Amino acid sequence: MYQIITQTVKQGSHINQSIKLRSYASIFSRASFANLLATGNIDFLNKKISKFDSNLIEKKFSTYFEYISYVYRVLKKEYRCEYVYKNEIINELLLKKYGTKNTVVINEFQVGNSVADMVLFNGTSKAFEIKTELDSEKRLFGQLNDYTKVFKECYIVTHESLVNKYLLQDEQIGIISLSRKGKSIKLEEIRKANKTNTIDSNNIIRCLRTQEYKNIIKSYYGCLPSVNSFEMFNACADMMKDIPVEELNLLFISELKKRVSNTEFLSSFHKELRQLCLSLKIKQSDYQFLVTKLNQQIKLT
Repeated sequence: MYQIITQTVKQGSHINQSIKLRSYASIFSRASFANLLATGNIDFLNKKISKFDSNLIEKKFSTYFEYISYVYRVLKKEYRCEYVYKNEIINELLLKKYGTKNTVVINEFQVGNSVADMVLFNGTSKAFEIKTELDSEKRLFGQLNDYTKVFKECYIVTHESLVNKYLLQDEQIGIISLSRKGKSIKLEEIRKANKTNTIDSNNIIRCLRTQEYKNIIKSYYGCLPSVNSFEMFNACADMMKDIPVEELNLLFISELKKRVSNTEFLSSFHKELRQLCLSLKIKQSDYQFLVTKLNQQIKLT
């Protein structure tokens, strides 16, 4: 009987910890921080603290930002959700390897029937598909098929324990491994992506806004087709087919780098919040307001 009770307690403890970790991950939601920026309302953090961590105030943290840092450390160690992966791609790859001077990063970029987790434009175009320990690879084949028709280099970013499984994918797909080294996260390129030759103009034009594909046509041909607005897309699509692949790729990159982005400011934001700042396109002035709110002492009602 004692053994059964002990097992039940352990199972219950595991379930409670899983609920807690999932709740921690939800803290880093765009909706919560967008509302905080718009209204100054910080109740979403008070609710988490009250539910899980009120006994740790002063012991582990005293401000809201210290609490967020504490939660992020726990997630890195115990529950590496998609937010952690995206944020560490920024911290460990973008800022330390690629740099931000001539780079634009975009979150959740629509490509065909798929949405790439992160895409990067500098001298080339890169797509990153994140597969955490919590994800299924069921849709991966279709996702990679879509990405390789638009981006020169495509990567799977996954946990070190899953690398061997994803190495079985098409050899042109690069593999980046995420692992914990002490208290830090390390991202290591296990296999470099081969540059694809399967870029398809029909897929590229469907990723672009109207003015963007018009700019590409004007840049290459010197003018737009003489058709009405209803016929413009199809006429531009036909003309884009005749642009050499390498030149089309450069024109595509040039247009995407014009999009509004705060990539160049990411290094000035706190490391735990960079992915949120990127996805919300937070300006430096708005970030100062955010920091002021988060640096307040925790006050539970």
